[in-house]
Amino acid sequence: MLDQRLRSLLVCPEDRGSLLLVGDRLYNPRLRRAYRIEHGVPVLLISEAVTITDDAEHQSMIERAEP
Repeated sequence: MLDQRLRSLLVCPEDRGSLLLVGDRLYNPRLRRAYRIEHGVPVLLISEAVTITDDAEHQSMIERAEP
């Protein structure tokens, strides 16, 4: 979905930390925020991020993250 080189450059716009690729989303496990990828383009807008509040969903996102 996303080129490995591009993935290595992307960071969370809020804490500047690394992001995990989980399906069609980029996930920040520290802040529990998910950013969508639309037509191959990451939408890294804090205002459009989805906060993951459920512990089971958070754990699932971490387990499904691509290496």
